[in-house]
Formats: sequence, structure tokens, C-alpha cells
Amino acid sequence: MKRALFLMLLCGLLCQCHSLRSDCKAIREREAIIAQEATGDYYIGRRYYIPNCRFWGYLRRPGQSWRTAKLVMMDESLTHTPDRGPEPPLENATFGTDANVEYIVHGTYTGDNAYDPSTDQILPVFRANKYEVKDKEPGFLFKPSEKYSENYVTLQPGIMPTPQICTQALSR
Repeated sequence: MKRALFLMLLCGLLCQCHSLRSDCKAIREREAIIAQEATGDYYIGRRYYIPNCRFWGYLRRPGQSWRTAKLVMMDESLTHTPDRGPEPPLENATFGTDANVEYIVHGTYTGDNAYDPSTDQILPVFRANKYEVKDKEPGFLFKPSEKYSENYVTLQPGIMPTPQICTQALSR
């Protein structure tokens, strides 16, 4: 019995190490691509949809890692978000249908914050004036092994292994 438990524990540790190495490899590859993005006065946005939440998703500056991304509320006074329309449970709902789509977003932070009661978070407000689809299937947001849930915020920059941890994992 002890031997079986030991083998299960060892297997679990080896799987986690493999997952960490593969996550780090994929993150490094993506960050090399991100580093080549054209600089400019715009943001890269990733729609992150959870039912009944009022945040829009994550924004980062071009050339910067997703580690720097901020979860934001959108001010729609200049333009509506791309998925603006009827919300679930209506049959013709379009709100949230662009989950995980990556956008080029033009606009500015307002300097204000807004409260999202569903997640109990105070978030920065961003006023967009233009959205352009960059990628409809961009893959993972923070790391390949991330787990998305519609019940609560599971995707946060903090789930990314640090560059130091990745260096250690990839050198083994």
C-alpha cells in the first residue's frame, strides 16, 4: 500500500513538472512573438467572459507580456463592445459570444474605477473608441494548462509561472 501511494505521488510530481516545462516553453515562444509587436498608441485586449460579470476582459500594451495585463470594465460611451446585444438567457443572445477573441483596442483609461459586484472587485475603467479583431482563436491566455470556469475568475496573470521559475524548469 505504501509503495502504491509513493508511486502515485511520484507520478503526480513528474506530471506537474512536465506540465510546468511545457507551459514555460509555450509562454516563452509566445512572449518572443509578443516582443515583435509594433509599438503604438493601442492595446491588445482579450475578451474574458463569465456570465453575470460586468468586466470586459484583459488589456495589455503591445510588446508587453500578458503578466502586465489588467482586467477592465469598459465604458461604452464612445462605442459599444463588439458583442453588445441581448444577454443570456435570451435565445438571440450575442453578449459573451466573443469569449477569448483577441482584439486591437484603441482608447484610454479614464482614471476611474468601477465595482463588479459578481466578483467583488474594483477594476479600472477603459473607454474604447475602436475595436479590431486580431485573432479569433488565439489559444491560451496566461498558460496552456489554465482551466477556464464560467463560475468564477480562474484566469489571472498570477497563474503564470515567473520567468525565474521557467528558467529553472527549462534548464532541467
